[in-house]
Amino acid sequence: MANLYLQLREILAPGRGQIGEVVAYAEGIATVQLPGSGQIRAKGQATVGGHVFVQEGVIQGPAPDLPVYVDVV
Repeated sequence: MANLYLQLREILAPGRGQIGEVVAYAEGIATVQLPGSGQIRAKGQATVGGHVFVQEGVIQGPAPDLPVYVDVV
């Protein structure tokens, strides 16, 4: 029998968090450049050139300006 608690945790688990640099911002929507050359649009407050944490299309807050390494396999 499957563990119902673990199944519930998977359903309620938040989406994957990402970090990126804001390259455009207008009317509460930011375009965020991700490491590895992808882009996403996210809602929230941001400044162009700043780094942010994004989760499920919402800016969670500012991120530190640190080097990010992408492991391509």
